[in-house]
Amino acid sequence: MIRSQIIGSGAGLPERVVGNDFFSYLIDDADEWISSRTGIRERRFVSPNESTSDLAVRAAKAALADAGIDGSEIDCIVVGTSTPDMILPATACMVQKEIGAQNAFAFDLNSVCGSFVFSMDTADSFIRAGKARTALVIGADTYSKILNFEDKTTCPLFGDGAAAVILRAGEGETGIQQTFIRSDGNGWPLIQVPSSGSRKPVTAETIAAKENTFYMAGKQVYVFATEAIPELIQTVCDQAGITPDQLDWLIPHQANLRIIDSVSKKNHIPKEKFLVNLQKYGNTAAASVGLAFDEFRRNGTIKPGQLVLVMGFGGGLSWGGLLIRF
Repeated sequence: MIRSQIIGSGAGLPERVVGNDFFSYLIDDADEWISSRTGIRERRFVSPNESTSDLAVRAAKAALADAGIDGSEIDCIVVGTSTPDMILPATACMVQKEIGAQNAFAFDLNSVCGSFVFSMDTADSFIRAGKARTALVIGADTYSKILNFEDKTTCPLFGDGAAAVILRAGEGETGIQQTFIRSDGNGWPLIQVPSSGSRKPVTAETIAAKENTFYMAGKQVYVFATEAIPELIQTVCDQAGITPDQLDWLIPHQANLRIIDSVSKKNHIPKEKFLVNLQKYGNTAAASVGLAFDEFRRNGTIKPGQLVLVMGFGGGLSWGGLLIRF
C-alpha cells in the first residue's frame, strides 16, 4: 500500500513578538484578561513589508533542508491560506518560484483555520492516486493584516506564521493512516471578512465601516468546535479501527485552551496528550497545527511508532483530522 510519509517539516515565523500588554489600550489588565480566557501569552506579527508568501517560503526552505532534498524534487505544492498575498495569482506559485520547484504544479486552498488539514488531505490524495510522488504542503496566514484592532473579542487571539510539511510516497506502516474532512455551509456567516471579494467589493465606504476586516461570532464558533471536534476524534478512531486511548498525541487547532479542555473532558482523554504551543503564537489560522506539529516533531516529543491525530477547524464552517503513524 502506498502511503504519504512525512520526510521533512519547517516553520516560518515573523521576528516581531507581541505580548498581551500590547492590547492594554483596549483591555484593562490585558495580559490577565487574555491569558485567563484563551491561554495565549504572546504572538508574532509581520512587519509592514512582509506578506504571507514570505513566511511560506521561509517554512518551505526549512522543510526542504530538513528533508535533505532540492525544490526541483517537488511535484505538487498546496498552500492553505485565507490571507493570500493578493486575490490572484495563487500564493503557491510565488512560493514555487522562490524555492526553485520548477517541476511542480501549485495552487492555493482556503478552508480558513482548517486549511492545513484540508491541504494535507488533498496532497495525500494526489500521492495515493499516483499523480505526485513528493508534495509540499504549507499552511500560512498573516491575520495581523486583516484584524480589526478595535475589536477586543478577536484581535488579541491571532498571530502570523507559516508551517510546511513534505510528503513522499512510500511503502510500509508509517505515514498518513486516515483522513477526515467535513464542511457545513450553513455556518459560513460565523467567520468572514464581509468586504473582500465580489459579493461586496472593497470601497472607501466599506473600509470606513471596517467591513474589510475579520469578523467572528465567537460564542457560536466555540459551541461548534466543542461539538464537532469530539465527534471528529471518535469518527477517525472508528474508521482506523482503534480507540481514542490508543492515540499517543493529539495536535488540535491552536485557538483556545478552553476548547481543548472541553474536548479533553468529552472524549475522556488526558490533557497531557494534547500538544499545545498557542501560548507562544496565538491562533495562526492555517499555520496553527503545522507549527505545533513541526515544533513537537523536532524537539523529540513525537517519537517513531507513535500515533498522532492532527485536527483543524475554521470558517466555512470546515473541520477535519489526520491520523499519522511515525
